[in-house]
Amino acid sequence: MLSSPKRKFKAIDLFAGIGGMRLGFERANFEIVYSNDIDSYACITYRTNFGEIDERDIRSVNPEALPDFDVLLAGFPCQPFSLIGKRDGLDDPRGQLFNEVVKFLDARKPRAFVLENVKNLLRHNKGATYDFIKSALQNAGGGYTVSESVLDSKNFGVPQHRERVYIVGIKNPHRDFIFPKKGWGVGGEKLTDILEKSVNEKYYLSQRYYEGLLAHKERHAAKGSGFGCEILDPEGVSNTIVSGNMGRERNLIQDRPVSINKWGVRKLTERECARLQGFPDWFKIPVSSTQGYKQFGNAVSVPVAQTMARYLKKYLDEQDGTIIPVKSPLTPYAVSKLRSSSRKKALAT
Repeated sequence: MLSSPKRKFKAIDLFAGIGGMRLGFERANFEIVYSNDIDSYACITYRTNFGEIDERDIRSVNPEALPDFDVLLAGFPCQPFSLIGKRDGLDDPRGQLFNEVVKFLDARKPRAFVLENVKNLLRHNKGATYDFIKSALQNAGGGYTVSESVLDSKNFGVPQHRERVYIVGIKNPHRDFIFPKKGWGVGGEKLTDILEKSVNEKYYLSQRYYEGLLAHKERHAAKGSGFGCEILDPEGVSNTIVSGNMGRERNLIQDRPVSINKWGVRKLTERECARLQGFPDWFKIPVSSTQGYKQFGNAVSVPVAQTMARYLKKYLDEQDGTIIPVKSPLTPYAVSKLRSSSRKKALAT
């Protein structure tokens, strides 16, 4: 039989960042009953858009004191496993925060969990790091069946090449959890769809700085390396946006010449980065440009989270003997920008 479309599973959002995971799961009819992050600037953005977040160190939070929940969500710190960072893994104090996920699973034994991290987590330390993590998750909370898959945001309605590993744990599974390969009704999204029409001159690189980037790139090219700045094809997709300057220099835009740059080369704006992550235009950015870039570079892609949420909801409904039709996970922004004008007006939020 069909269950009520208003029926909701409850979830907690750990290492919540600015709420990309939350936004995706809420759109799939989950209710977030608790959220936590220690980054004070991320909490400003989260609280501005969602109204509440617990800013305490997660190590001081008592899992038993939280409301009831069915699903644990966590984008636990990725820097220890990133190709860009030092890659100290579980030797990095931030990597050890993974143990807090296990603590919550042990204490509350939710029906399922969804974790997100960088793709390199699977290869870190020749796979030994992930083997340890997966074993700990399988044995947490009385036992979970754990599976993982690398998903690319460009297949879910945003023009950004961003590969992230999603890890799903299910208690008492009735079948294997099948990961989505792409979103519904998406495809062909281009960078030009998310670019702002009028951009302040402050986003353009000075000619001297840009010439320095080109010289730097030429030096690496002479050594046989492809490292360096990159101007994006507006008819294609962006590279992965990250929190540091290096990632921004590999995501340059060329549009109109300005006084400080005759080539018209600029960086992406904070709003364009938000759009590349699937955040709608109503999402407020109450922090500085530096923090804004960092936050969207670290965020979970909203449409990927939403599609994962719909797949998980369908799975849990099946376990409960109900069936929920899976609907399109298109973000309002993707719909409004990538469909015909008539369809935009019908579907925009």
